[in-house]
Amino acid sequence: MEIRIQGVSKRYFSAGKTITALDNVTLTIPANQIFTLLGPSGCGKTTLLRCIVGLEAPDTGEIMIGDELVFSKDKNISVPTEKRGLGMVFQTYAIWPHMNVFNNVAYPLQIRNVAKDVVRERVAKTLAFVRLEGMEQRPATKLSGGQQQRVALARALVAEPKVILFDEPLSNLDAKLREETRKELRAFLAKLKITAVYVTHDRIEALALSDTIAIMRDGKIIEVGAPKRIYFDAQHRFVADFIGRANLIQARVRGEEGGHTIVDCGLGTIACERRDMPVGSEVTLCLRPEFIRLARGAAHGTNVVSGRVESLVFVGEAYEAEVRVGNELLLAKIDPDANIEEGAAVSFALDPAHCLLLAI
Repeated sequence: MEIRIQGVSKRYFSAGKTITALDNVTLTIPANQIFTLLGPSGCGKTTLLRCIVGLEAPDTGEIMIGDELVFSKDKNISVPTEKRGLGMVFQTYAIWPHMNVFNNVAYPLQIRNVAKDVVRERVAKTLAFVRLEGMEQRPATKLSGGQQQRVALARALVAEPKVILFDEPLSNLDAKLREETRKELRAFLAKLKITAVYVTHDRIEALALSDTIAIMRDGKIIEVGAPKRIYFDAQHRFVADFIGRANLIQARVRGEEGGHTIVDCGLGTIACERRDMPVGSEVTLCLRPEFIRLARGAAHGTNVVSGRVESLVFVGEAYEAEVRVGNELLLAKIDPDANIEEGAAVSFALDPAHCLLLAI
């Protein structure tokens, strides 16, 4: 079910000040995809989710779910939340402590007066889907965090919604359980083939789960794209920096040569992935740490740069190295068994395909 958002704005008033949570947001969320709203705290992503579900009324704009106009300020249309055909999983799971697993999951059907035999059948089917069969009579709050998250997912799915929305549902889990649950959730949603709208400030979560990511900042959509496109070929400095660790270096465009855009910067003259930028313009060169491959002695290839290792930090799967090149300090990732120590003279070659230019 496709969701179309047109010109949606939302403002709050507090202590004599106007806070713009959403600023003329226009967005199309494709059907049958996992679509993630990603951004820092306070950027408006949860407000946008609440407007879609009907928990907030926008000040301007329209929202369509499929072919149904569920909100229009100008036409005075506002379909109630319970009639929008949506499921929602909250950050806190919202598990009712006085109910067992069966009754938590059955509740959306019970309030719709669905026949008891149909309720039993649908709950059993949904619990089996999320791998909680046999736990119907367990007190819901006695389950592990990951199991409670699956109860919340089952409750959102049991009414067979057109769209399911997630508001940072994994943020209360520890790191290892979050990683495991993220994989489960991705597998569940892929099987369902329904539209899922997912809100998070965690870039790893967004990259791992999503078919499409929309980056938000200050109530606006900054950029939309597939995870790989957003990570490797961002159009905006904020997006490149937010979606992953990056070395951002001021540069000036010299011209074009051999299908590459050539820039001058603190690393020297660097050939980059071609971007249509005027000669002489100030730009930002973005280098991901994983593409700075250090070598002792002379490196070979395009864009050879020499420097010295200032620090090494072991983080398990790699060392994070700070490399001094003139006035620039670059972050690089190197193999944990690399024979490189602090103070070592190193060099590296930068593939132009991994030298991304961004407008300042």
